[in-house]
Parts: sequence; structure tokens; C-alpha cells
Amino acid sequence: MVAPQKVENPGKTIKRLMSYMGKYKGLLGLVVLFILMSSGAQILGTSFLQRLIDDYLTPLLQGYDAQLLAQLAKVLGVMLGIYLIGAAGTYLYSRIMLTISTDTLYNLRVDMFNRMEDLPIRYFDRTTHGEIMSRYTNDTDAVRQLLSNSIASFISSAITVISVFCVMLYYSWHLTLIVVAMLVVMLKVVSVIGGRSGAYFVKQQRSLGKLNGYIEELIEGQKVVKVFCHEDQSKAAFDLLNEEMCQASTNANTFANILMPIMGNLSHVLYAIVAIAGGVLSISGVLSLGTVVAFLQYTRSFSQPITQVSQQFNSVLAALAGAERIFKLIDEPVEEDGGYVTLEKDQQGMPVWRHPHHDGTVTYTPVQGGVVFSNVTFGYDPDKVVLDDISLYAKPGQKIAFVGSTGAGKTTITNLINRFYDVPDGKIRYDGINICKIKKPDLRRSMAMVLQDTHLFTDTVRENIRYGNLEATDQQVEDAAKRSGADGFIRRLPQGYDTILTADGSNLSQGQRQLLAIARAAVADPPVLVLDEATSSIDTRTEALVEKGMDQLMEGRTVFVIAHRLSTVRNANAIMVLEHGKIIERGSHEDLLAQKGKYYQLYTGAFELT
Repeated sequence: MVAPQKVENPGKTIKRLMSYMGKYKGLLGLVVLFILMSSGAQILGTSFLQRLIDDYLTPLLQGYDAQLLAQLAKVLGVMLGIYLIGAAGTYLYSRIMLTISTDTLYNLRVDMFNRMEDLPIRYFDRTTHGEIMSRYTNDTDAVRQLLSNSIASFISSAITVISVFCVMLYYSWHLTLIVVAMLVVMLKVVSVIGGRSGAYFVKQQRSLGKLNGYIEELIEGQKVVKVFCHEDQSKAAFDLLNEEMCQASTNANTFANILMPIMGNLSHVLYAIVAIAGGVLSISGVLSLGTVVAFLQYTRSFSQPITQVSQQFNSVLAALAGAERIFKLIDEPVEEDGGYVTLEKDQQGMPVWRHPHHDGTVTYTPVQGGVVFSNVTFGYDPDKVVLDDISLYAKPGQKIAFVGSTGAGKTTITNLINRFYDVPDGKIRYDGINICKIKKPDLRRSMAMVLQDTHLFTDTVRENIRYGNLEATDQQVEDAAKRSGADGFIRRLPQGYDTILTADGSNLSQGQRQLLAIARAAVADPPVLVLDEATSSIDTRTEALVEKGMDQLMEGRTVFVIAHRLSTVRNANAIMVLEHGKIIERGSHEDLLAQKGKYYQLYTGAFELT
């Protein structure tokens, strides 16, 4: 049995959803107006039953009367008009609620996406992509059901129940007491069964998110699954998640689905009891036959909304669970900044740091690209140190290389330079400025990164390169491609630079994709360049062709290079050898070979990188 999990604060979740709908107060006012029209037509139409029976049908049973028959026809015509008005009211408020619900979902998705773009990298490191996508699809769809159907139904039911109750009380307080007694029983049933169902609907939405996350992960890794014959293990893991989802869904819908039949049967019991009691009161002369018939119809009008609400209870609970997950994403803490130094351009178009001062003056300092690490200690998990007391410097225009085993902390250093993560201990200075004082967007605009894992967007080759600098002209894009060595294969594509790339560039080889990533960095033209295994997917022949362009790209820039191929770091000004988060050796290629330490072992093949 899957343990149920309750919505943490349903009242707060409902209130927050209503705040989104509160932007449409005028339309909501029209919804209430048309609901009143619909409910009023139903109540008024039912009230004619008493007149039809007592004033027209009963006398006509005694004998034919042309005048009464004509009056009966008029009353029936009025009833028809009333019910048509009610039908129009139902149609109008349903259409308006559809507009409100779609606009509300639009605003929810906008807020989710905007918040997602402001979240730190660590959030995406610990949350699967499928889990995030589930909030955009399954959870928003559950909320859509609530907004488009359930809310209007609740308002209509509440107005109908209150109005019908007042009319019933007017017709017969005796029979109304019976209805109130049964209402207490109905509400108790809804409370008990609905509470159990709601807990399992929360579990269902969370299980669905986990299942989607696993499926998304397996889709991306199908080649790995196939190569290592991991199909059976993947199926077994999927079966466990699917079984958890199935149990949660079964439990949630079991309680939700039995609610409707129970409420329906209780309404039938109520109808029977009222019919018996009304018959007794009619025979005894307390009530007329028409009054009893009208009251019985009001009894159905009273119990039917309650039954309809119970029928939608499952969608309401699913929507609250989904809304809670949506709001958790919206409430995730954004990436902290706190900087005040910004990146601008001088009259010659060169990048400069802008330093505002308290006295109102502003100074501009040309961006040089010098980077200094001072006693930096960092860990993604506070209990596990990845970098331990790291100190290094890169003068403007220098090329600094990092080598070492996997997990030594090479990529972590580059993650700290651009403030994907902030350092809890130690300082990193960029042109003498603590990077915590530089606004993150400006800091990152002064750098370009070429990662080992490239990502291409569904767009043309030209626009994928231009992603590095949205203001770049077509000529600048093509020049960047030539410098990176990508121009040759691009021109051989069916539409050249206008070829559409799809599915993360699946129609290109891994090496071609990485060349485009290098071209993207080239068109950005930054003072600092970070190359994280930038040529790892390029064959030796292609690497030789690219090397000249890369040297041109790196000229005059501060460059940080992470590489397993030691041949690519020979010309670095300084090479840092990392091991277990510490720099164990540093120096030029010749200096490190002369030391005959770890780097010498790596270069001569006595020790291999893992």
C-alpha cells in the first residue's frame, strides 16, 4: 500500500490560485451574474409546478375549461422562456470561465518559466528534467480542469443550494428539517472519503513526476542502455515506479469514484423519505398536492449540486496537488546576485567595468581578464569538499591549463569563475574585483564557455552560432565559424548556414556539434575564455585543422583550459595538476617535465588519467 501524502496547506493553495483569477474581476462578476440567471431560472421554473398542479391541472381533471386551458398554455410558454434564459446563462458563464482559465494557466506558465530561468544551476543538478516538465504538463492540466469546470460548478452549486433551501423553507419547514438531517450525513461522507482521496492524489502527482523524470532520462540515454544491454534492469526500475504510480492512482480514484454513487444513493433515499412524509402531510391537509410535488423537485435541485460537487472532488484534489507542485517551483529561491559592478562598453566599443560610488561619481575600468583565486574551499555538498584551499592566478592574456583525474575539481574551478556556484570560503577576484560584487549577467557576458557537453537549439546553424552574441551580423557569424574551423562542413550542409538543426543537432556528428560550440564562443569575442574539454569529440585530423583557429581565438584573451589530451596544453603559460581537490603541481610544460612528478608520469604514459 502506498502511503498517502496530504496537500501541505490546501487553504493557502486555493487562495493563491484565486489571486491569479483575481486579475479578471470584471469577468468573474459576469460569471456570477450568469450563474444567478441560470440558478434563478431553475428555481423559478420549478415554482411554477405548484401553480400548474393546484391552479390548472387539478381543476381541469374535474372537467374541460377552455379558459383554464388557454391560461395553462401561457404558463407553459413562460416556463419555456425561463428555462431558455437559464440555458443561455449556463452557456455564457461556461464560455467566460473557459477564457479565464486559459488566461490564468498562461500566467502560471509564464511565472513558472520566468522563475525557472532565474534558478541557480544547483536546482537543475538535483531535479530531473522530466520532473520539471511534469509540472508544465500534468500539473497544469489538472489545474485547468479545476479552473474551467469545478470552480464554476462550485459557485453554481452554492448559489443553487442556498436559494433552494430558502424556497424549501418557505414551502414547508417540516420537510426542510428532513433535508437538513440528510445534508449533515452527506457532508460527513464527503469529509471522510474526500480526506482519504486527497492524500492519495498528492501522492499520485508526485509519483507521476518521478515516472516522467525516469522516462525522460532513459530516452536521452537509450544508446547507453542498448550498448550495455541494460534493457531488463531499465524495465525493472520502470515497473517499480509505474507500480507506485498505479497504486497511488488506484487508491486516489477508488475513494473519489465511490463518492459519487454513495452521494447519488443518499439523494435517492432523501427523495423517498420526503415523498413519504409529503404524502402524509398532503393526506392530512397540511400541504397541497402541488406543494408536495414542487418540494420533491426542489429536493432534487438541492441534492443534485451536492452530488455534482462530489463527482468533481477527484479533479479538485488532483488540481490542488498539482497547484502545490507548481507553486513550489515558483517559490524556489532565485539565483542570488548582490553585485554592483556592471559591464559596459566605451566609445570605441571596448568592454569596461562600471564602478558606481556612493558620492554619485562613476569610474570606468577596461576589462583586462585577470583572475585570482585566494584560498578557495568549496563543496557541492557541505560535508564533501571538492576544492581544498585553492590559490592561483591568471594574468590578462595568459593561458592556464588544468589536468588531473576525473573528480579532481577541474570543472568545479570553471563553475566558480562564472558564479554558477558562490564560494563559501576564500575569494575569487576578477580584475581585482571580488566576483561577488559583479552582477552575474555582466560577469558571464565577459566570458565564453565551450563545454564538453554541447547543446544546440532547434533553429538554423547561423542562429545557433549567433547565440553567443545576439547582435552579431551574418558576416561576424561566418567569420567566427571560419576561425573555429566549422565553416567548411557548414557550407556542405543542404542549406548551409540556414540549415535547421533539430533534436540537439542530432543530424550532425559530435565533432561538428562541438565545432559549432567553439564558433559560438568565438562570435561572443569575450576577454576570458573557458574551454572544458572543448576538443574532446574532435578527431586528431580535425583537431589539427582547428588548432590554428583556436590559437587565433585565444590570442589576447585569458584562457582556462581543461583537457585530457596533454598535447593541447603544452603551450599553456601555466599548467595546474589537481588531485583530490588540491593543486599538487604547477608550472610550464617544461618545468613540470623537469620535476618528473605526476605530470611527467601522465605525459610519458607511466600513469593514465581516469
